[in-house]
Amino acid sequence: MMNNPLLKIPFRYGLLGGAVGSIAIAVLYFIGRHPFLIPVYFDFRIFIFGVFIFFSLKELRDYYQQGVLFFWQGMVGSYVFIVTSALIGSGFTWCFARWNAGFLPSYIEKLQQQMLGFNEEIIRSVGVEAYNQQLNKLPSTSPMDLAGDYFLKSLIIGLFLTIIISVILRKQPQTN
Repeated sequence: MMNNPLLKIPFRYGLLGGAVGSIAIAVLYFIGRHPFLIPVYFDFRIFIFGVFIFFSLKELRDYYQQGVLFFWQGMVGSYVFIVTSALIGSGFTWCFARWNAGFLPSYIEKLQQQMLGFNEEIIRSVGVEAYNQQLNKLPSTSPMDLAGDYFLKSLIIGLFLTIIISVILRKQPQTN
């Protein structure tokens, strides 16, 4: 089954994308920007996923399918990439949070500061009860919570990129 280029090519790119994403997590943390506190629209995964999905589908289309790529093939290939990359990144996040004693506490501390600093805006958008519940649950955040957050956000970011790139790169056979 892994000899199928529709799975093999995106899987290989997913391994590489997961490694690059893991390095980005560590680098961002060590330069003082906690990777889990960056707004989603500035997330590093948008760039990484966009580039790697594009090149994996382009390679699949041009070298293995004689220039033909259907939309469904783009979606399947892209999600093989996304899931592979997300699993590696979330696994790294879990290991890094367990290994580095400051990673999780700095996340909790900085998020508490953000929540307390912008409490009126947050309360208006989610409500008092939800705000208080999140603030009270924050100190019990675990490495698994961060890993799950990374995985889920990767799937969400990947969904939008997958649709756009699959539409752009699709080519159907010409009928005479």
